[in-house]
Amino acid sequence: MSETQAAVRTKVRQKHEASRFNRSQKRREKIFRIAMYVLMTLIGVILIFPYFFMVMKSLMTSEEVASAEIVIIPAVPQFVNYLRFFQDEGYISGLVNTLYVIIFNLIAVPLSATFVAFGFARCDFRGKNALFAFMLSTMMLPSVVTQVPLYVLYSKIGWLNTLYPLTIPNLTGGGAIYIFLARSYFQSLPKEIDEAAKIDGAGSIRRYFYISLPLCKPIIIYIMVNVFNANWGDFYGPLVWRLDDSFPSTLAYRVFYMVTQTVVSADMVNVRMAAGVFMSLFPAILFFIFQKQLIEGVAMDGLKG
Repeated sequence: MSETQAAVRTKVRQKHEASRFNRSQKRREKIFRIAMYVLMTLIGVILIFPYFFMVMKSLMTSEEVASAEIVIIPAVPQFVNYLRFFQDEGYISGLVNTLYVIIFNLIAVPLSATFVAFGFARCDFRGKNALFAFMLSTMMLPSVVTQVPLYVLYSKIGWLNTLYPLTIPNLTGGGAIYIFLARSYFQSLPKEIDEAAKIDGAGSIRRYFYISLPLCKPIIIYIMVNVFNANWGDFYGPLVWRLDDSFPSTLAYRVFYMVTQTVVSADMVNVRMAAGVFMSLFPAILFFIFQKQLIEGVAMDGLKG
């Protein structure tokens, strides 16, 4: 009887110790979780504060911006600063030119990149792997290496001081990275679908447009969002290909010129901040809308290798 009681007491003691250990472990996990939330919140505040500061400055008067005191919140929000940003006709024409470049590239880059990628992923021809490796090797070239040859080439064919350098070259896929991503996505799709259509007599062009292209929506959205962001904020391209004032400037170039101009740099800080908020608004909206597709596009390529 005593042995039975001892065994029972031992089991009770073990359960009590296990329960105490579980409570202690849960307490540590809770403390760790709270600490992580506090740390992530702190990091988020640090990262968001510069953008919040820019938004607040864009809503201030010139006196508040130039004040020696630190002013975070404007006394009366001046939304008119955003209207002053577009009072100059150059910014309206810059926005129109930017939309022209973006719309052209939003159509040209995804179609051409996926078309070339389909050939590398689904078509068999001699030298395919060598050609694909050569294409990937172009990613190792810094853009500054090809800048001078391209400038000479565009000068010879009369493309300088036009928007052609920002649009026509993108008919070749918009860069090796997009072709690489699209090819990886095509390879992740079941090959039996393409082979079944091939047995039914569908040619390569038909299989691309009617079968493969509708299935690669995530990677197309990923490419389109990146193309929009790249062209929306591109001021360096127009800066290189511009010769004189007759150049059809883009909006990013106009904002860059406004920020770097000596007279404007010392004044109209609030309008410059409004320009920065406007330029960052649309990429942020696109990210929040298509963040799922963007993550899927990268994750699918990573899983493929």
